[in-house]
Amino acid sequence: MKLLYNNHHQNRTQRMAFAGLIVILLPIFVPNLFEPLGRASPTMFSEWNAPKPRHSSLLKIALHRQIPTEQQSELWSPLVSQGWRPCAESTGTSSLPKKSRGYVQVFLDGGLNQQRMGICDAVAVAKILNATLVLPHLEVNPVWRDSSSFADIFDVDHFISSLRDEISIVKELPSEYSWSSREYYATGIRDTRIKTAPVHASANWYLENVLPILQSYGIAAIAPFSHRLAFDNLPTNIQHLRCKVNFQALVFVPHIRKLGETIVHRLRHPPGKLQASGTEFHKGRIGDSEVTGAGKFTVLHLRFDKDMAAHSACDFGGGKAEKLALAKYRQVIWQGRVLNSQFTDEELRNQGRCPLTPEEIGLLLAALGFNNGTRLYLASHKVYGGEARISTLQKLFPLMEDKKSIASAEELAKIEGKASLSAAVDYYVSMQSDIFISASAGNMHNALVGHRAYLNLKTIRPNMTLLGKLFLNKSMGWTEFQHAVRNGHKNRLGHIRLRKTKQSIYTYPAPDCCTFFEPHI
Repeated sequence: MKLLYNNHHQNRTQRMAFAGLIVILLPIFVPNLFEPLGRASPTMFSEWNAPKPRHSSLLKIALHRQIPTEQQSELWSPLVSQGWRPCAESTGTSSLPKKSRGYVQVFLDGGLNQQRMGICDAVAVAKILNATLVLPHLEVNPVWRDSSSFADIFDVDHFISSLRDEISIVKELPSEYSWSSREYYATGIRDTRIKTAPVHASANWYLENVLPILQSYGIAAIAPFSHRLAFDNLPTNIQHLRCKVNFQALVFVPHIRKLGETIVHRLRHPPGKLQASGTEFHKGRIGDSEVTGAGKFTVLHLRFDKDMAAHSACDFGGGKAEKLALAKYRQVIWQGRVLNSQFTDEELRNQGRCPLTPEEIGLLLAALGFNNGTRLYLASHKVYGGEARISTLQKLFPLMEDKKSIASAEELAKIEGKASLSAAVDYYVSMQSDIFISASAGNMHNALVGHRAYLNLKTIRPNMTLLGKLFLNKSMGWTEFQHAVRNGHKNRLGHIRLRKTKQSIYTYPAPDCCTFFEPHI
């Protein structure tokens, strides 16, 4: 009997030890399993328990909406000419200088679109200094952890050749300057590094502070460099050059363009069954004969991630548990230093400071006239609340797609796990869409709004203040809501807005990048 007990006790001890070993090793071999318990732990409740729809009465009617053909035709029609033509070609004193004053290096942080704007500014600064630009170095973003280089994202040869009459650009430094590297500047204070460039510095600041270093050492490295060149009081040729870089010189590498074209083609010409590598992606698609706006598609940039939800300090319907979770998350990430947290949800919504949820953006699109046969491409990062929270949008637009639903794993292999390359594909598809809409402001929103305005493409900018007030009114019926939404967005469909002082040339390209002419009526 004693022997039996000892054996049983020994087996139990072994099982407990084995279980403990599994608990220790499992996060190493399957790290994603415990992801909700890591950085995202304060929002675990809301991540896995998305609330019920908050606007059920509107949603019920929107799900069975009938859109008149006339409204559909108006919605999908392209923008008429607004009297502006692109003029990105540099003029005046924009010829290549006879002799370079040295080499300029820049180190760019942020995501793809922040880096894109930094590249444009780097070319402009090199021009101001009559210097040779070294291909910009893209830092690894601590959030997206993407180590993609300039050459991984953009077509280097096209970039250099497009600007050959403006400035000299080299892919790497000559051997005598090979010591000037990111590692070199990370290990000590260096005379050739400029790290005091103010945000939105003037051209004179660069001539007074960077040019002397170029003249002394033949090289100057500027880091940090994001948002380090002013938008105002610059020569016309410098402004034109920034436009030329942004709208002509920066072209994605061939494999990004190829994948983008594949996605665009499938959005415009979807078969009944889309197959790749033996996998069925979709069944029972609505045929073209049933869809108004056949062959057309809309891109929705749905920016609704955990950071945005927490930082907004808004109420997203998850009750006390969600509010507590988001408050804890704010404390962990920003140590509670969030201005919005001092306001009530009603105050924030009346001010238009709450991001639109997938449900709300779906109701907006439905009210604007997008029917349930609309081909909607979703360009976004991970959505706060996951599939549960996005399901309402999916019900409103059953033909909604994203990269993973419309392309095979083999086709996505080159961009897998690379946030910048993934964003580049979304940018490319967004530029090819008939209509683009962004749920909230951000670098991708700003870049695409500006680029599409430059080409006179239809782009819907949600009226956040109006929508905040409408969604607070729980007694409003569908007809009244639809009427208010349509009236509130008549002038928010991509119409050119002239840039004001301190505003970005990349978001508001007129008048710096465009020439006005009298359109024929």
